[in-house]
Amino acid sequence: MRTNYVLIDYENVQPAALAALEKEHFKILVFVGASQTKVNYEIADSLQRLGPKASYIKISGNGPNALDFHIAYYIGQLAAADKDGFFHIISKDTGFDPLIAHLKTKKIYACRSRDVSDMPIVKAANSKSPTEKIEVIVANLKQRGPSKPRTVKTLTSTISSLFQKALPEEELGALLKSLQKQGYVAVNGTKVSYSLPE
Repeated sequence: MRTNYVLIDYENVQPAALAALEKEHFKILVFVGASQTKVNYEIADSLQRLGPKASYIKISGNGPNALDFHIAYYIGQLAAADKDGFFHIISKDTGFDPLIAHLKTKKIYACRSRDVSDMPIVKAANSKSPTEKIEVIVANLKQRGPSKPRTVKTLTSTISSLFQKALPEEELGALLKSLQKQGYVAVNGTKVSYSLPE
């Protein structure tokens, strides 16, 4: 499974807990502002339990967007080292959105979530009903921009990966049929086209 890098803008978001990120395929970087002197106990405790998969990065210097530039730098470094990584920026700052759009044009998987609980991979793991799963799939497809799967086989594989390969074949087939029935996906032979909500 691909590594999911979670880059947390701690000046902007202080997640309540990181328990959802304790799986093997996550690496967490918490970016702390130069003038921030405290990290809450729950975050510190969660990060300590993650051992070498988690770290703090205290930025140097103050200024507008100083922390944002540090996050962008680290994404560049990590993307160069891991071409298959997925980068999750945890921040309420919409200023990251143009960076994410640019990364997608370079075939680098990235998204911004307002909190750890809003991350598509976390939502997928927590979704139970078929309706919740369809919502997660549609959100994931929208985030992919122009790099959405173009064949039924690739789309099925993408959905399977989204749910950490835990869904049986018949459920994957049912989800694909539901996407078609709701008009999000059209299948022509082996090819797929999309009509996703804005």
